[in-house]
This record gives sequence, C-alpha cells and structure tokens, in this order.
Amino acid sequence: MTPSLDETIKSYMSAGPYAVVGASSDRDKYGNKVLRAYQQHGMEVYPINPRATEIEGLKCYAALADVPVKLRGISVITPPAITEQVVEAAAAAGVRMVWMQPGAESPEAIRKAETLGMEVIAGGPCFLVLAHYRE
Repeated sequence: MTPSLDETIKSYMSAGPYAVVGASSDRDKYGNKVLRAYQQHGMEVYPINPRATEIEGLKCYAALADVPVKLRGISVITPPAITEQVVEAAAAAGVRMVWMQPGAESPEAIRKAETLGMEVIAGGPCFLVLAHYRE
C-alpha cells in the first residue's frame, strides 16, 4: 500500500540529512527561505547552487554528488525542466526522498522520481508552511 501524502511528509521530516537544491543567497527568494527553515529547526542541511560558495553561513555545493554525506531527502526549488535533471542526480547520489516545492514539479519529474524508486512529495504543501517558517 502506498503511504499517504501526510505519512510521506512525516517520514521526510523525521530524519535527514537534507539538501536544498536551488538554494539562493538572496534572502527574498524561496530557495533561501527554505534553507533557513531547515536551519530554524536545527536540521542538517546542505545548500546546492553551482554559482555560490556559501549561503547562510553554510558551505554551498555545486551538485548533489559533491555533498560529503549521504543525503536522505532533498527540497527542490528549481524550474520543472531542471527538476527532472535534479531527480536523476539525486537518484545517482542515493537520495530516497524528494520534496518538489510548489512550482518546481512537473508530471515528468514526478514520474521519473517514482520510477527510480524515490518517495515523492509534490503538488502539495510547501515546506515553509509545514516547517512553520518565520522571517
């Protein structure tokens, strides 16, 4: 039986480490706010952005493959066409769970992630809402 969206979210939130793909150094962008939401909860998180070296005091990595730990889950804040590529990179890095933030998902990215055996959160709530993010 396939777990419900709520069950998948609860599992996702229960254990990391995590990465934010599409992390941004611009504090007004969702890629920054999502990263800070993880930090506000003391969660182990790694920013992924090929054009940054540090975001919110954390070393930034150009790609998921560069992160020195095995990631369990990722939040994706990228355009849908990029998300499809991120899913492949995540599967190659051994990521088990992917949370496609609203606007990042596409039917192809979801299908690809499920085909690769990943648990997917998409078309649902934003991480910021469930993490009770505060500025």
